Amino acid sequence: MKQLTGSEIVIECLKEQGVDTVFGYPGGTILNVYDELYKHQDEIHHVLTSHEQGAAHAADGYARATGKVGVCMATSGPGATNLVTGIATAYMDSIPIVAITANVGVSLLGKDSFQEIDIAGVVMPITKHSFIVKDIKDLAPTLRKAFKIAKTGRPGPVLVDITKDVTANKTDYEPHTPEPIARSTSNIRGKDIDRAIELIGKAKKPMIMVGGGAVISGAQSELREFVEKVNAPVCDTLMGKGAFDGTSPLYTGMVGMHGTKASDLGVTECDLLIVIGARFSDRVTGNTAKFAKRAKILQIDVDPAEINKNVKVYASIIGDVKSVLEMLNHKMTKEYKHPQWLERIEELKTKYPLSYKETGLCGPSIIESIYRQTEGNAIITTDVGQHQMWAAQYYKYTKPRTLITSGGLGTMGYGIGACIGAKYGKPDKVCVNIAGDGCFRMNMQEIMTAARYNVPIIEVVINNHVLGMVRQWQTLFYGERYSNTVLEDEADFAKMADAMGAVGMKATTQEEFDRAFAEALTLNRPVVIDAHIGKDDKVWPMVPAGAPLEDVFTDDDLANK
Repeated sequence: MKQLTGSEIVIECLKEQGVDTVFGYPGGTILNVYDELYKHQDEIHHVLTSHEQGAAHAADGYARATGKVGVCMATSGPGATNLVTGIATAYMDSIPIVAITANVGVSLLGKDSFQEIDIAGVVMPITKHSFIVKDIKDLAPTLRKAFKIAKTGRPGPVLVDITKDVTANKTDYEPHTPEPIARSTSNIRGKDIDRAIELIGKAKKPMIMVGGGAVISGAQSELREFVEKVNAPVCDTLMGKGAFDGTSPLYTGMVGMHGTKASDLGVTECDLLIVIGARFSDRVTGNTAKFAKRAKILQIDVDPAEINKNVKVYASIIGDVKSVLEMLNHKMTKEYKHPQWLERIEELKTKYPLSYKETGLCGPSIIESIYRQTEGNAIITTDVGQHQMWAAQYYKYTKPRTLITSGGLGTMGYGIGACIGAKYGKPDKVCVNIAGDGCFRMNMQEIMTAARYNVPIIEVVINNHVLGMVRQWQTLFYGERYSNTVLEDEADFAKMADAMGAVGMKATTQEEFDRAFAEALTLNRPVVIDAHIGKDDKVWPMVPAGAPLEDVFTDDDLANK
């Protein structure tokens, strides 16, 4: 056993946990930790982002791409509060990150000292747990506990705040090997498994809805086997993309506000809805009182708090999704057939395919070009808005952890940091961030981060010179009163990219975009493509807020009214 400073203990605990990359921004109270990082730069790579929010999003993107815990760091006061949006983003989507902040010394706490803030208190509602370490003897156990909490059960963010004197003090340190995190199976009951199989056996029109929990648990092979046995069509939520193969004949597309008509109407018509790792977000269900009213709902989720929270379910199984599906697959001794139901779903898919009318460059055509040129093998990150929905609709995700997007919180400015984090986590993958011009303005400074480290991400700005999704609502529901949603200024994002050390390109036609993206794939440098589309292009289909899913409509429906 040897004596180490608090800062040395932070580094040793990170190494224990297998952390190879940390995203952050230094400052006064965390200087001791950064001095120690300098000495261990061959073991832990620190990525200096341009803003602490970028560090939190990068840690989040790293975690989503790899399944490991992402780590970010910041100093006290504004440094710590700048992490808050990123921590909340991770919390809403159940992403495991550990945020390490430093605070003023214990003797200065509670005195409104320079750059003092109770960050553990600030983030309490948006973390699985938050700690403040005031005694060096508590430091190593707290850090180990933070990683365990972040990974256990339903994952999520944890914050550890360390006072500056703790980072300098010394205590005995003994290395630990982290215990493997067991899957949550203690709540899985045999009678719930049997009841589920009984429901499946009686169903004439079963439908499967896949959410982010299936991605988090790594359940794709078990899910594929389950789908084949049940012989049911599959839709997914935004967070569930890639858990089930988006090119499968049984796949109907995304469900919800901007889901396909086949998915929305399939959920409306089915008699058994099997919901796997999804939390019934209002963007998925529409009017919850009218959601899947013809169906018995079977919900599989690791978190007991999600059962009957938003939608009343007929039956449930509580436990890790992968483990539950393994049990169901083992106990289902026969495969079921639903030819008439599958014919009906195929009829809906044929009658209501995803389509778009825009001539020239438009959001869907941009996404289709990216899909074609990356052969469907890229990691796609997005910001939030119309471009996000087009990326969900028109890129076919065949593997989990390939769409990285802010679902629950809807965080504009999320994408560049997340894309940088994903590229660090998966350096062999092409990583593309799809943004709107409104989102790009929020955290565009992270292009400097990508340029500084030559992280070869491709940033595609779908630039319609408006806040597109808000404008779409203003057009449809607010009498075309475009209050503060027009961004028609002289900003030139290609020139900005050049100025920040990246490669800037501009595209106003499909041919220009195709050429620009093809070139970007060859450069091995960060690239920004400023792609200009019409300001009134819309995302179709759409379900009005608060309406039932069967009210899904397109521009054709509007024209025929």
